Amino acid sequence: MDYSPLDRNLVADQVTAVERAAFIKKTYSHVALAVLSFIVFECIFLSVPALRNIGLQMTQGWTWLLVLGGFALATGAAETWAMRSTDRTQQYIALLLFTAAYAFIFMPMIFIAQKMAGGTLIMQAGVLTLALFTGLSAVVLITGKDFSFLKTGLVVGGFIALGLIVAGIAFGFNLGLWFSVAMIALSAGSILYQTSGLLYRYHTDQYVAAALGLAGSLLMMFWYILRLLMAFSGD
Repeated sequence: MDYSPLDRNLVADQVTAVERAAFIKKTYSHVALAVLSFIVFECIFLSVPALRNIGLQMTQGWTWLLVLGGFALATGAAETWAMRSTDRTQQYIALLLFTAAYAFIFMPMIFIAQKMAGGTLIMQAGVLTLALFTGLSAVVLITGKDFSFLKTGLVVGGFIALGLIVAGIAFGFNLGLWFSVAMIALSAGSILYQTSGLLYRYHTDQYVAAALGLAGSLLMMFWYILRLLMAFSGD
């Protein structure tokens, strides 16, 4: 069948839209895979007494700062590896490294939350995080708005947060509830930014890398929501 130039352009646009939709679907399925891997790693780490003890000890003083540095290096390397590698196996290895690093650094807080209220606080934090993540993702995917303008604010906010964390460790003060609220807002902005990247920045073969970016923002939100709930429960 012969198409006019206009018809050919419409068909090309439809193919592009279909490919983009398939990419988004793959990305979210890999976000789910990343979260599932995180849960599996967390269960394994918490079930091994030696690892659990290491996790509880690593929050003491400057050791925690070293752990945070190692965590940043591991997750950064995993995201870069997933983004640049064309080998699918290497991309999945990066995903496992990424989720294992998150599970390890979450271990002390998850353990304490379990001791405080069984799995109640963890479940509540998970439900709230999923609801916010779904709502924020829907805003971007339905409206098609590009939130790339948030990048500068997210970078600046991230450095400010890191500075406050270092200061808190150095001078021994608690960052308090408002810090958790601010970090939840920062992670919400990151989810908006990462989700709009699915529409405008990522190539359609980069769904593993895109999933890691979204999963990182999702897990950061979960961390601070759980931290907030634990603070209220402690009162």
